[in-house]
Amino acid sequence: MRKAMYSILIVIVVLALLTVWVLSWPVFGTAPKGERLARLSKLANFKDGTLSNLSPTPMKPDSISYWDMIVGMIKGNENSAPKKTLPHVRPDFSETDKTRITWFGHSSYLIQVDGVKILVDPVFSKRPSPFSYIGTGSYMGTDFVKCEDFPELDIVLITHDHYDHLDYQSILKLKSKTRLFITSLGAGAHLEYWGVPSKQIVELTWGEETIAKGLKFTAAPARHFTGRGFKRNQSLWSAFILQASKHKLYLGGDSGYDTHFKKTGKQHGPFDLAILECGQYNAYWPLIHMFPEQTVHAAKDLNAKVLLPVHWAKFTLAMHAWNEPAIRVTRKARTENLKITTPLLGEQVILDESYPSKEWWLD
Repeated sequence: MRKAMYSILIVIVVLALLTVWVLSWPVFGTAPKGERLARLSKLANFKDGTLSNLSPTPMKPDSISYWDMIVGMIKGNENSAPKKTLPHVRPDFSETDKTRITWFGHSSYLIQVDGVKILVDPVFSKRPSPFSYIGTGSYMGTDFVKCEDFPELDIVLITHDHYDHLDYQSILKLKSKTRLFITSLGAGAHLEYWGVPSKQIVELTWGEETIAKGLKFTAAPARHFTGRGFKRNQSLWSAFILQASKHKLYLGGDSGYDTHFKKTGKQHGPFDLAILECGQYNAYWPLIHMFPEQTVHAAKDLNAKVLLPVHWAKFTLAMHAWNEPAIRVTRKARTENLKITTPLLGEQVILDESYPSKEWWLD
C-alpha cells in the first residue's frame, strides 16, 4: 500500500514539474506585472485578481457539462472543414489614398487608410495553438500569404491574447518591420516578453484612446475572455474604434452579443464599416461568441453602414460546418436589409467603392 502511494506521489510530482516546464515556454507569454498590473487593478471590472465582463458571462450554461462539450467535439462534423482548396486573390499591398481592407481568413486583416498600414490580429501559423503539431490546422488555400510578404507596417493591432488572435511566431516575424503595437491592457506583457520594446507598445482600457499616425484608436467593451495558460482573464479583451480622416471603422475582435453594441453605436456611431466575428459559435458556449444572426443585430446596433463578417474560413474551432457562418449571416443580412460584404481571401474591400459580395463558399 505504501509503495503504491509513493508511486502515485512520484507521478503527481513529475506531472507538476512537467506542467511548470511546459508553461515556461515563451509561446505562453507572461502575466502582467508591475505598472501593468497596477493599472489593471484600478479597473472597475477587476476583482480578486481577475477581470470580468460588463454582464455575467459564464463559459457555458448550467445545463451543459464539460463532458457534453468534449463528446460534442469528439463527434465533430464531417463538413467542419472544406473538402477542397479555398479560392483566394493575391493581395495588393501597394500604397493607396483609399480606405481598403484585405482579409486573410479568420480574424486577420490589413487596413490601409490615410496612407497608414494597420495589420489586425495577425495569425499566420499553421495552427492557432501553443504547439505546432497539436490542434486544428488551417484550411487548404489559406496559406497564400506569409509574414515575410508584408511591407513595413505602421501598426499591428491585437484585440486580445487568445492563440487565434495573438500568434507568437507571427509576432516574432513582424516585430522588426512594425513601428507600433496597439493592444488591450495587459496583453502588452506578452509582446514585451517576446522582444517588442516597451516604447513601441500602447495598451488601452475600455474608453481610453490614443492618436497614432494621425488616426484615433479607442478601446471599447467586448464580451469575451482571455488567457493563454490555465489562469484566465489576466489581461483585457477589447473592440477598437478607428477614426480616420473620412471613415470610421469598428474592429470587433471577439465578443458575444450584449447591450454594449447598442451603447457603442449611440456613443461612437455611425460606422462606415463594422468588422465583426461570425464563427466558432455553439449553444454550448452561447455568451462568448455570436451566432450569425446576432452578428447582424450587432451591426445594426452599431449603426454600421456595411458589415464585414470574419472569424471563419481558416480554422475549425467549433462544431458547425465551415461555411455555415457565411450562409446564415448573409441570409439574415438580406432579411434585415443590411449591406454586407463577403470578399474572397485576399480580395480588397474599398470603402465607398467596392464591396465584394460573391457567395464563393457555395461553389
